[in-house]
Formats: sequence, C-alpha cells, structure tokens
Amino acid sequence: MHFDRSDLSNAQLISFYKALVYPRLVEEKMLLLLRQGKISKWFSGIGQEAIAVGATLALDTDEWIMPLHRNLGVFTTRQMPLDKLLLQWQGSENGYSKGRERSFHFGSNLHHICGMISHLGPQLSIADGIALAYQLKKEKKVALAFTGEGGTSEGEFHEALNVAAVWGLPVIFLIENNGYGLSTPVSEQYHCASLVDKAIGYGMEGVQIDGNNLLEVYQTMRTARAYAIQEQKPVLIEAMTFRMRGHEEASGVKYVPPALFEEWSKKDPILQYEAWLQETHLLAAADIARIRDELKHEIEANVARGLVEKPVIANTSNELGDLYASAPAVVAAEGVSSEKRFINAISEGLKQAMEMHPELILMGQDIAEYGGAFKITEGFVELFGKERVRNTPLCESAILGAALGLAIGGFKSVVEMQFADFVTCGFNQIVNNLAKIHYRWGQTADVVIRMPAGGGVGAGPFHSQSNEAWFTHIPGLKVVYPAFPEDAKGLLTAAIADPNPVMYFEHKALYRSISSYVPENYYSIEIGKASLIQSGDDISIITYGSGVHWAMEYATQHPEISIGILDLRTLLPLDYTAIRAIVAATGKVLVLHEDTLTGGFGAEISAWIAEHCFHLLDAPVMRCGSLDTPVPFAGALEKNFLAKSRLGAYIQQLMAW
Repeated sequence: MHFDRSDLSNAQLISFYKALVYPRLVEEKMLLLLRQGKISKWFSGIGQEAIAVGATLALDTDEWIMPLHRNLGVFTTRQMPLDKLLLQWQGSENGYSKGRERSFHFGSNLHHICGMISHLGPQLSIADGIALAYQLKKEKKVALAFTGEGGTSEGEFHEALNVAAVWGLPVIFLIENNGYGLSTPVSEQYHCASLVDKAIGYGMEGVQIDGNNLLEVYQTMRTARAYAIQEQKPVLIEAMTFRMRGHEEASGVKYVPPALFEEWSKKDPILQYEAWLQETHLLAAADIARIRDELKHEIEANVARGLVEKPVIANTSNELGDLYASAPAVVAAEGVSSEKRFINAISEGLKQAMEMHPELILMGQDIAEYGGAFKITEGFVELFGKERVRNTPLCESAILGAALGLAIGGFKSVVEMQFADFVTCGFNQIVNNLAKIHYRWGQTADVVIRMPAGGGVGAGPFHSQSNEAWFTHIPGLKVVYPAFPEDAKGLLTAAIADPNPVMYFEHKALYRSISSYVPENYYSIEIGKASLIQSGDDISIITYGSGVHWAMEYATQHPEISIGILDLRTLLPLDYTAIRAIVAATGKVLVLHEDTLTGGFGAEISAWIAEHCFHLLDAPVMRCGSLDTPVPFAGALEKNFLAKSRLGAYIQQLMAW
C-alpha cells in the first residue's frame, strides 16, 4: 500500500495515526461493554476507520458532515468527548439527544455534525441544502455526506446528486463501499462495474479510492474540497473497504465467505499505516505501543466518568416542551385594508415575508419565471432574484431535505408542492426528518411546505386530495389550513416566522372564488387559535378550509336553524379551548371536513369531544366527510363525492335528536 505524504509534516502524520487508532480502541472497549450489557447496541466500523477519519481530517472543523452509523471516526476526530458519547450510547438524559436516540442517530451543532435517520439516503439531500447555504453566504466551504453502497439504490441518492449537479453546489458525496448492505452483497445491489461510474451520468467529477489507505482518503478529500469550492461543483467519491464485523453485532457475519475476512484483514487500515510509519522511521514499535497505551488509559478514564450516570427519569413536561422550538410573538395588523382574493392574499403574504426575512428562500417546480402552477410567485424573480426564488428539478424529497439543510445553515425556506398530492414523494423527509429533528437533538427545521389541496375543480384523483390528516398524526409538525384571505396571509407570515416545520394547506377552489378585506401591511396570526365565525343556539359545526364556506352557505340558506360555526384554522396544535366552548354552546356538534370520512381529522375531534365534553352533549357527535373513494373527475361524480352533498342530511339528523 502506497502512502502519499505530500506536504504533510511528521507531526501531522503522527497525529493522523492517533486519530486513526483512537476509534478502533474505543470500539474494542464498547464491544466489551456491549457483552456486559452496559450499552444496548453497536454498529461497528472496524476496518473502515480510515474513511471517516481521513475525510474528517480533510475538512475544516466548521464544515458540516452528514455521517452514518458506522462513522465513529467522524465523531472522535471532531473531538466529541468520549464520556458524553458514552452517555449517549446508554440513553442518558445527559447525552446529545437526552435519551431520545440510540447509537449515532444524533447531531451536534457545536461539532457541525448532522444526526442521521435510519433511512440513510436523506443525509445526501441535507448536504445539498447546507452546501447551498454556504454558497448563498459566499463562504468557501463544502458539505460532506456519507452513504453506503446500499444507500446508492435509494431514490434519494439520485435526487440529491442531480440537484447538486444542476444547482452547482459545493458538496462531496462519499460512498463507503464495504461489500454488504446488512447481508445483501453488492452483486445484488447494483449492476454497474463501479458506483463511481454513476458520476458521469450527473455531470460531476467522480473518483474511486482505496478506503483503507488513510492518506489516500485524506489527499483525495483535500483535492475534492478545493475543487468543489473553486468550481462550485459537487464530487462523488467511492471508497472501497470492507466491514470486518456484522451490520450490527446481533446480526453476525455467517453470510460472509471466510476468505474475504482473510483477504481484507491483510489490508487493515491501522496495521498498514503503522507498518508504513515504522518503515519511514516516523515511529518505532515502542512508540506505537506507547501511543496505544496512552489512548487506552484516556478511554478508561472517560468510560469511568461516563458509566456513573443514573437511569433516565421521564418527565412528560420536558418531553412535550422539546417538541417545538419557541415561536416569535405575532405582529398585530395595523393600517388600511383592501379587498383581496384568497390567492392574492397568499402572494402578498409571501412577498412581504421575503422582504421581512432576507434569509428566506423559495423553492419549487416552475415557481421562478413561470410564477408557479397557480401564478402565486409571478414577478418574484424580478423582485428577489433567482438565488432566492429557485426552480427545482422534479424531486420533492431532495428539495425537502435541502430545505432542512438550509435551516441548519441558518436560512428559512418555503417549499411549494405543485399539488398537495405530490407530497407523497417527499413523505420521509417530512415525517422522519423535519418533524423529529428538534425533539431528537435540538436542531430547528425552519421550513414551510405550501400545499395546494382540495377538490371541486374537476382535477381528478391525483390533483384533488385533502391529505391534511396524514400530517396531524406526526408530532413536531404544525398544520395550518385557512379559509379566508385575511387568515391566509396572516397564518402564512406566522408560519414563515415560526422556526418549526409547518404544513400550510391552501384550498385551490378558494383561490379565486373567495375575497375579503385584508390588511395591506405585514402582520401575522397566532398558529393554534381557532376563529368563531358565528354563534348559534341549535347546533355547532366545527370545520376548516372549504368546509367553513359550506357551513356558512347552509346557515344563510336556513335561517330557521341557529348554527354556530367554528373555523379551526390550525389543526396541529389544536385549539381545544375553542372546541369546548362551542360544544357547550349548543350540546349538538357536527364535525365537517372535505377529506374522506374514515381516518379523517374529524375522527380525532369527535373522539376528544366524547372523552372530554360528554357531559355537555345532548346528542352524539356526528361527522360529515367525503366518500371513502379516490376523488373522481367527472363533475357529477365529484359533487356526489364531496361532503357538501350530504351536509344538509346530517344537520337535519342532528336537529332531530
């Protein structure tokens, strides 16, 4: 094995050795503690240390790294205290995730490490967003994302590399090709000769290296970093290596031919580097033994501190309190108002938010010169430029991941789903990354996802869904669904000011059919507060979105019935105080929504009322939702599908109690 020292000093080469051997010695200790039952799980990187260590050494300490669960060398090279890492691995509340994550599913802003999720591929897209943040701030930095050869089979790999290439982002994608994805060999994972061959398909530079050669990893990474910064282009690196233990300790290695272990043990990155250090007379065998002994004593001291922690004591208030980051106070509406359509109110709110927050970036398909599918961002490019109003490739997941990366880099973003239906392609990034990251390790996800939703416009089953209930089940998200232009503007500006991820639903049928007076200046409306549209004595209708207008129309047409109408406006968090008040007002409640009935959000509301307001009821809580079918295209079929067609029958049934 040839080691290229280039301009590295003797002191650097020796410090590199210490950085390389340290995670191996830590792992050996952790495997012992695992057998003793003092930690619960371990993903071993033995045999792969040169990649994590060499890559981390090649970056500046304030450049973000997106590691995976076999990259202990990233954490140790970034000087994360071993005693605190040990607390993390034990599930201690004094670890990096307060006991909420195991192994390496955590991050640290101090050390510029972004914690992974088990889905692997999303790390690549986050790196895109962080690299974009560097680019926008004109900083000469790169983002580094690790993946395994198995991760290259995920759609996110393609999406992330394509976005990085199209946008010209300074990001390095590092594949650790260790031969197996759990037990699946590379022969069953991909069919190209080498994974690095994929680089040319994305129009980026790619190189394959010996992942067990510390200096080859380091020198290649330094060259790639300089290139990515200078040219503002991504690089793909495939590091060939081998995993000397199981995917995790419980999985074993019976599926690996013994000959492979014999072959790769001769290529052990530490033994090879030690041999070279001795051949070049940089270290003698006695020096190596002394360094190892010193590091072992350091490890033992850290373990002694890290193993004295008491068991976690659950505190419900703390758990719920860490779900969201603190949101700023609302800005009161002042000045004159003018009549605006729903769509114009959204556009004006978005424009004023762009002026209020220079760090705000808009992303979405066709939103730049074209102005978006509904023309909400028309003219924005001329006002704010293409850096801030960004057309995206057709890849929802990568753009949502990039939005999280932008948040890590200190930016806000609004991502437009061309239609709410298309959000399924980015579901993982929303529910597993954006929603959970603050609870997991305190990182904010300052992202708003605009969701043009709903039927009644003859758009068929793939452009008409009301899918808000999918997201009300996910802790960490906020879900907003305005029904009026004034609320649409004020809730959008509030969502953008809020550092938490917000799903912002806007009903397409309301865009150009509903108008009202809207304050012209910037203002915001508190997320989580319902609006009482009108009081009533006979029955109460709890609804949101299009349902508000259906209820108002019915109430106008039937003045003989005194109907109270509550517009929820926000579905998560939910205004239970307002719900209780309108239940108490009439004792008869109808929950109305456009979504299909089974599993719709109305079920949650009615269940809460039955549990907490039973003594206030004079009749069963009833639900009126759309048919349990996809949204049909033909006008007569869609009209029959929508809950509005059955609203009168439900009201009459409720009145009869």
